[in-house]
Amino acid sequence: MDLLANPIPEAVFFEEDKLYVCLASFPIARGHTIVVWKEAIVDLNLLGRHDYEHLMDTVNVIREALLKALQVEKVYLLYMDEARHVHWYLVPRYNEEGINALSHEPTRISDFSLAKEIKDELKNLV
Repeated sequence: MDLLANPIPEAVFFEEDKLYVCLASFPIARGHTIVVWKEAIVDLNLLGRHDYEHLMDTVNVIREALLKALQVEKVYLLYMDEARHVHWYLVPRYNEEGINALSHEPTRISDFSLAKEIKDELKNLV
């Protein structure tokens, strides 16, 4: 099983027993976020109903925080399973539409100030 790389500590802006949320190490857009299930589960269909609902509720709250913090109208949710570990990508859409919004060359993240902004928005939502 491929493993997800450990997140950069400064990029993590939410963590609890079952999952953590962080800015992507190589984002394709400003605010590109990853919601990662901590337990090594290879596919969504292997999560129990309660865990699946908890994961999706968290994804939804994170999406709301991104919408507010980044002042965008859309956040794409992507589940691609290339790492064989349950995780969701949340990619804000700025001026581009459709698949073009996902075609940017990723660059290594160096500014983590956005993590604090999103964390602050989360406090207002929870």
